[in-house]
Amino acid sequence: MVKIRLRRTGCNNNATYRVVAADSRSPRDGKFLEILGWYTPKQEGENFKVDLERVAYWQSKGAQLSETVASMVRKARRALPTA
Repeated sequence: MVKIRLRRTGCNNNATYRVVAADSRSPRDGKFLEILGWYTPKQEGENFKVDLERVAYWQSKGAQLSETVASMVRKARRALPTA
């Protein structure tokens, strides 16, 4: 199964994360299918970005979101301007 989850990057005491679509059997920092965004927890203000179109594509193919990524996607959808 494909999971959309965080992949740790950065150095000690300065972690940053990438939002990736990965096989659920691969390790956290291992092989992934596609990068969908980023997350920097120590940054003030806007500290993440998620490509909502690609997330929707992967969800249509059966991908599951991790709890943290699901929260980020909800926040990103709320921030979209309504036309």
